[in-house]
Amino acid sequence: MGYKILGQIDRERYTDMSHDGLEGPFMFESGKVLYYDPQEGKYYDRDTDFYVSHKEMVQEHWGWKPQLDCQSS
Repeated sequence: MGYKILGQIDRERYTDMSHDGLEGPFMFESGKVLYYDPQEGKYYDRDTDFYVSHKEMVQEHWGWKPQLDCQSS
């Protein structure tokens, strides 16, 4: 099992938002910094002011791609 060291979060840009009920900030492998909203059950992107879909989280920020069924007949 390994690990990866990510860049530093700009704490002037991505401040603590616990007063709004958000956890974080968290930096992902994509370089994106997001907050987690436990009430919504989704990640919040402060830069775009939108919640990130579960599909985008899995594919873009965690780097997991769907496995294609490569069975041949």
